[in-house]
Amino acid sequence: MGLEDDAREYHREEPPGKIEISTTKPTNTQRDLSLAYSPGVAAPCLDIEKDPERIFEYTAKGNLVGVVSNGSAVLGLGDIGAGASKPVMEGKGVLFKRFADIDVFDIELDLTDVDAFVETVAAMEPTFGGINLEDITAPACFAIEQRLSDRMDIPVFHDDQHGTAIISGAALLNAVEIADKDLSEIDIVFSGAGASAIATARFYVSLGARKENITMCDSSGILTESRAEAGELNEFKREFARDIEDGDLADAMEGADVFAGLSVGGIVSPEMVRSMADDPIIFAMANPNPEITYDEAKNARDDTVIMATGRSDYPNQVNNVLGFPFLFRGALDVRATEINEEMKRAAAHALAELARQDVPDAVVKAYGDEPLQFGPEYVIPKPVDPRVLFELAPAVAEAAMDSGAARTTVDTDQYRERLEARLGKSREMMRVVLNKAKSDPKRVALAEGTDEKMIRAAYQIAEQGIAEPVLLGDSDEIHRIAQRLGLSFEPEIVDPNERNLEPYADRLHELRKRKGVTRTEAGELVRRDTNYLGSVMVERGDADALLTGLTHHYPSALRPPLQVVGSAEDAEYVAGVYLLTFKNRVVFCADTTVNQAPDEEVLAEVTKHTAELAQRFNVEPRAAMLSYSNFGSVDDEGTRKPRKAVEMLHSDPEVDFPVDGEMQADTAVVEDILEDTYDFSKLDEPANVLIFPNLESGNIGYKLLQRLGGAEAIGPMLVGMDAPVHVLQRGDEVKDIVNLAGVAVVDAQE
Repeated sequence: MGLEDDAREYHREEPPGKIEISTTKPTNTQRDLSLAYSPGVAAPCLDIEKDPERIFEYTAKGNLVGVVSNGSAVLGLGDIGAGASKPVMEGKGVLFKRFADIDVFDIELDLTDVDAFVETVAAMEPTFGGINLEDITAPACFAIEQRLSDRMDIPVFHDDQHGTAIISGAALLNAVEIADKDLSEIDIVFSGAGASAIATARFYVSLGARKENITMCDSSGILTESRAEAGELNEFKREFARDIEDGDLADAMEGADVFAGLSVGGIVSPEMVRSMADDPIIFAMANPNPEITYDEAKNARDDTVIMATGRSDYPNQVNNVLGFPFLFRGALDVRATEINEEMKRAAAHALAELARQDVPDAVVKAYGDEPLQFGPEYVIPKPVDPRVLFELAPAVAEAAMDSGAARTTVDTDQYRERLEARLGKSREMMRVVLNKAKSDPKRVALAEGTDEKMIRAAYQIAEQGIAEPVLLGDSDEIHRIAQRLGLSFEPEIVDPNERNLEPYADRLHELRKRKGVTRTEAGELVRRDTNYLGSVMVERGDADALLTGLTHHYPSALRPPLQVVGSAEDAEYVAGVYLLTFKNRVVFCADTTVNQAPDEEVLAEVTKHTAELAQRFNVEPRAAMLSYSNFGSVDDEGTRKPRKAVEMLHSDPEVDFPVDGEMQADTAVVEDILEDTYDFSKLDEPANVLIFPNLESGNIGYKLLQRLGGAEAIGPMLVGMDAPVHVLQRGDEVKDIVNLAGVAVVDAQE
């Protein structure tokens, strides 16, 4: 089947469509229903009657946007009518929810009369926190947006006008810098004079371009004053009429610095591109086919052509999903009365700035592992970049507060944390640790210092103030890679070929001489194996923590720190722990990486270490010893080990957290089973520290939870070491390195 047939099947599959309504409160009992509806619902209703602002406290209004259309100008399809536009509006709702966690009701109105449309939408103000107008024909869309904005006390935003303006505006800010041009001096040509083109031209002026430097063309040619005087231009086109000679698009493009295409595909030729000024900027944004293809534009000239289109299969996609979800997120969260020009500019500048930052590995993978680095091929972020939410929304919220559009205020730093939590529990959990790390950064040695991911992680660690990274490896290679990546920082580097390593060799020999390591061998180990070098640095106090394992098998990476750093004074064993985060809960799983067949003493000690780790994440630990037996239902050698471990922990006066077992996994995590069947258990709530009976089950269990249960994983984190050491998994992403660096710093602080 082709794309069209696949799309039909996608939409018709049960249940039809792409959205549904789900409840956010329990509705399991009669009391739940009496609270949700009659008679309990009367109380919030009466409160809202007395104080209308309490509608935001008691209802979903503050997170609800109406996507409203009459289907008169659906992208690429034209005037198809209200009903036929519903799949598009549902899709818009999907994007709102996916990218900014905003709920949507899509409203399709069978109305073409402007007055009737305005009256209908305005009457829905009590329902929504904002209105997104969509796919409404010009020039009616201008009047509708303006009248609704004036009349309604909530944000009204026509995405077809302003979405492309904001996204391409961000691209323009970066493009002029790369091309070494002055925004106030460049000549800009527009192909197209509809709602999107006019709004985009206005926005470019708002960003700093000069209106007199903008030439706009419609299907009949350049918008000129002579055409305006002849009555050929409506009131909106007349705004960009120039006192120049009549001509066509080819005439307008001669010597132009920027081409902004919002018209139809294939109308720009390579000859027209060649007629432009040096290092031209070409935004061919017609969909689905651009005014000129990416390859044609690039091949037309020998100098730098900065090219953007509306397509995802070319670099620099101008995609409105980079704007509207996050604009509304910021506006809703400060209860803005409008989305004004200051908020739009803030969004564009935040997008432009984000494109200059290092790109997360997950985003790179989503686009075929192609390098994504600020430059001609990357002037705007990718739509799937999760950072867009907590860069744009705070910028928009702050602009709303500064401009007087906000009815409530937010602390920007705290607001960023709330937004990160919307992207998943793991971000919320890591924010706790990273904030602790920033309060007192420590020196973290990165053993594989010449690895590209380690260098990128070092840059982010330093940039965010999480730690003081120390890269171990060849300094020339590290500098060369950092320069290629465009990372402008001067990391501390310990180069084995440049440093005096004799003190480290002496210390390694002292520690391992009765294990068969000669002084000569110790010197060779610290010089050629940065795992040993980093371990000795930590043991001597020259670094506070060590990260390694990115390019090594886990056992070989773990061996040097175990031999050199060893376990803590009060610990006999170390263990590997994963933090798994689900939508509404977190669990710590141990041991997942170290102890193959632990006895009861190992299980008890691992439980204590893991509980201490949970407390560093501000989680009150509740530990369960897992087995295939519930509290003695099976009695054999395997079930006795966790049972004895529980007895040891219950008799330990230092254990100040609830722990019980042995128990099956569902008993540990399902409240009803604990309460109804095993009400004698020490756990009064489901366990959040899960201790597996052996390495095999632990490794299998956490991976099944991660892959089939949809959990996000942080780790593995080593517990029980005498100094903070964490061994990464091969193939971990930069964010994993940064997260574990934060954990290591908090370990070192304590």
